[in-house]
Amino acid sequence: MEQKLTLFELNQWIKDTLSHAIPSTVWVVAEISELKENRSGHCYLELVEKKENEIIARARATIWSYTYRILKPYFETTTGQFFSHGIKVLVQVSVEFHAAYGLSLNIKDIDPAYTVGDMALQRKEIIERLQNEGVFEMNKELDLPLVPQRIAVISSKTAAGYQDFMDQLENNPHGIKFYTHLFEAYMQGADAVPSIIGALERIFQYEDFFDAVAIIRGGGSTSDLNSFDNYELAFHVTQFPLPVVTGIGHEKDDSVVDMVAHTRMKTPTAVAEFFISGGERFYEHLISMEDEVVKRVRETIDVKHEQLEDVAGNLQRFVSGFISEKNRQLIKTGSMLQHEVNRFSFNKKMELNNLKHDFHSALSVWNVETKNNLHRQKRMLKRVVREAILKEQVGLNYLKEQVKNGSSRFFAKERERLHLNKNTVRLLNPENVLNRGYTLTLKEGKIVKSAEPLQLNDEIETLFADGTVKSKITKKGKHGNKEGDL
Repeated sequence: MEQKLTLFELNQWIKDTLSHAIPSTVWVVAEISELKENRSGHCYLELVEKKENEIIARARATIWSYTYRILKPYFETTTGQFFSHGIKVLVQVSVEFHAAYGLSLNIKDIDPAYTVGDMALQRKEIIERLQNEGVFEMNKELDLPLVPQRIAVISSKTAAGYQDFMDQLENNPHGIKFYTHLFEAYMQGADAVPSIIGALERIFQYEDFFDAVAIIRGGGSTSDLNSFDNYELAFHVTQFPLPVVTGIGHEKDDSVVDMVAHTRMKTPTAVAEFFISGGERFYEHLISMEDEVVKRVRETIDVKHEQLEDVAGNLQRFVSGFISEKNRQLIKTGSMLQHEVNRFSFNKKMELNNLKHDFHSALSVWNVETKNNLHRQKRMLKRVVREAILKEQVGLNYLKEQVKNGSSRFFAKERERLHLNKNTVRLLNPENVLNRGYTLTLKEGKIVKSAEPLQLNDEIETLFADGTVKSKITKKGKHGNKEGDL
């Protein structure tokens, strides 16, 4: 059976094997993907190797504080590049394997020359890529206005270069007015590239409001310029629809962004002077144009003045002859007009007199006819009124006769009805009833209409036509029965 090992024994075996198989130190080429510094000054890194943008190897690394304090400034001073993630380095490491923490690399030394060469190679590749894509000169081909006065500024608000730029623009000796708007961005460090691209994208939303874009920053170390050798940032500048003017404060070298920009100036102040000089050149051009216009206007005025004098002389002669001719024609026309007016007035006067005579004649005839019509209508009206009155009288007489006959019949009918009522009342009189043999029965002075309320021993009074009889009830029975006698 094979020997069994504990995990610790296995890791210890790996450690012993590595210590014998690998030299104490080796030089390794890798890219820094992560970098962290702790409070104690130690630096913890993650090193990777990529192939076609895919990670094919990864290892943890450490630079202890006493080594890190020496290597970092040495690297940055030599390369002009921050010691940060995203760069390729050549480092001397010792391979260490801990039973609990696994494999790690302890960095002992670094070769800045390798990184400088790699950065130069990357910069060259970026330039060639932009040229091969046909975009390297695109922003340069844009037309810059003669006087770019509306400027979008990409910078840091607190940067000295931005303040110098604004002072230069606002206090220019010619008093040229500029409108600027700051789109803040980080101008150095790891966040510079995405921050500047974000500022460009914000400006793009207001493209129509601006004439140009100024990317400016103050001075600094050469390492601060590495953000401007980035492909993504340079590509955005080439594609931007407004001319981009750079002034990133470095006198010696041009960054890739400088190369693809429309205009490259050394400093923010130089960028301000560039815009001011555009206004000055335009102002001087306007002055020269003004002088030229004034000169040509004066020459034209002189020529036209001479021509005007010649025309005025000819015109005066022509006008004098024209006025004389028109005056003769006017007198002749006036005489003819006067004659025509007199004749027209005479004719109209005759016509008016004829109309007046005709009017009076017609008015007299109309008065006679109107008077005759009024007399005729008056007679007709009297006849109609008489006929209407007679017709109404006949109607009234008829109604009078009808009322009289109706009243007689009504009163006769009413007298007959009263006579019948009188006979009826006479026949119903109690005295006449008693005279016909009928009697009335009273109890306590009241007429008895039924046998029901009467009781035995009640006294009743019977009225006859010739007297009364009082009696007492001894028996009581229903009509037709022989149950009892009174």
